[in-house]
Amino acid sequence: MDIKVDDRSVIVFDLDDTLYNEMEYLRSAYAEIAKALQPDDWQSLFCRMYSLFRSKEDVFEFVASKYGVEKTGLLQQYRRHKPVIHLFEGVLDTIYDIKAKNGNLGVITDGRSSTQRAKLAALGLTQLIDIIIISEEIGTEKPHENNYIAVEKAFENHSYLYIADNLRKDFISPNNRGWQTIGLIDNGLNMHYDTHKYFEKFRMPQAFISSFKEISIT
Repeated sequence: MDIKVDDRSVIVFDLDDTLYNEMEYLRSAYAEIAKALQPDDWQSLFCRMYSLFRSKEDVFEFVASKYGVEKTGLLQQYRRHKPVIHLFEGVLDTIYDIKAKNGNLGVITDGRSSTQRAKLAALGLTQLIDIIIISEEIGTEKPHENNYIAVEKAFENHSYLYIADNLRKDFISPNNRGWQTIGLIDNGLNMHYDTHKYFEKFRMPQAFISSFKEISIT
């Protein structure tokens, strides 16, 4: 897929399950918690935690009860840990190609400020992104148009393109506001996998890709 970029272009990304798999963040947090609680045999605890999660059980309730710790403390550790996560193949090449064409880069993501910024730092993106819009910081979550208007105000009279994955909330406002939209297809590891519920036309991106390697910046 060809994307034309110049200094009047703003290419904006969602974060979780668009630039990396959010499941990797979850596994990173579980590993840190397991190492803290059972350092000599953390792998078995990690295995059990992940199995409980996949079975839709309350992981933190189990851990809190078994180890006599506060559930709220476990949640804080989950949200505040330093994640070990990795960009999808092709993401960094796409970003560098956009930069080479003098394009502008943004992120619009829902979540806690500290958590989302830690993810961006772990992915090595903080210094590469020109504008970061996080729901906790702006006070609204997608699909609220404020999150997209903030980008438009920062880069007036530009063209805008949003690359994201979640049909439930990601594309409604940018479609309404005349942005280009591209949907990244679930690679089978996405945290939320109920896309089939949201195939109404107004929720759909204008195009789909299965990998960033399909993108060519021109």
